[in-house]
Amino acid sequence: MPMYKEEVDPSLQALEARQELILKRLYELKSAVDGLSKMTQTPDADIDVTNIIQTNDCSLTASGADLDVMLGKDYGALKDVVINANPSLPPLSLLVLHNLLCERYKILSAVHTHSSVKSVPENLLKCFGEQTKKQPRHEYQLGFTLIWKDVPKPQMKFSVQTMCPIEGEGNIARFLFSLLGHKYNAVTSTLIDSWVDTAFFQLREGNSKEKGAVLRSMNAALGKTAWLVGNELTIADIVAWSVLQQMGSANAAPANVQKWMKSCENLAPFSSILSLLK
Repeated sequence: MPMYKEEVDPSLQALEARQELILKRLYELKSAVDGLSKMTQTPDADIDVTNIIQTNDCSLTASGADLDVMLGKDYGALKDVVINANPSLPPLSLLVLHNLLCERYKILSAVHTHSSVKSVPENLLKCFGEQTKKQPRHEYQLGFTLIWKDVPKPQMKFSVQTMCPIEGEGNIARFLFSLLGHKYNAVTSTLIDSWVDTAFFQLREGNSKEKGAVLRSMNAALGKTAWLVGNELTIADIVAWSVLQQMGSANAAPANVQKWMKSCENLAPFSSILSLLK
């Protein structure tokens, strides 16, 4: 029995192609409008949008499915993390975490200057690297926007429609580190949280006696394991390293602490941040 191939009307093919192109453009437009909506619904609606310093396209090494599980699926909209930080005390831990996230996801990174800040050092304006060619928003997995603003402590919003701002460098660092997908048992999680709190409340804000006690505790812990909590880098290391750098007292730290700091700085996400301190 002879087989007949059904001929497709060329005009119908052209119409289908045109429809696909229109749908693609509508999808890109929706992503762009969603991004603008998120920016204007933050407390930073008065930001000068012409003062965008740079956008950096970080390499993609993981599927967006991971973020969908952790943050929820939002079709047609780029998930955005927007952070306000004071340039007088750069949140180094958040910049290290940004670098780590860039190793795992495709990040649309941008730096802005808020009108409440008169001047920002050049190195902070380029803390995410030099400007690169942008791709359509929907091709990224996560937006990471840093706004240099006159605020008493770092603030972060992820879903501007449904959540209150997260305040404090430690709390924001916990949120960002969770996006890397590490899982710990209850004991390890408690130890990590304890070191994070100790770094901010005693090492950075405590008196000289409290700071000395923390450094001795760190030295003892690092005499047993390569990192503060076991044999794996955690947020405890990121935060403690950042606080010591902010204090400018790294050279006076005990031997094990100095060796540990060198181990941190041998990792690319840390070493690139050191230039911001010069």
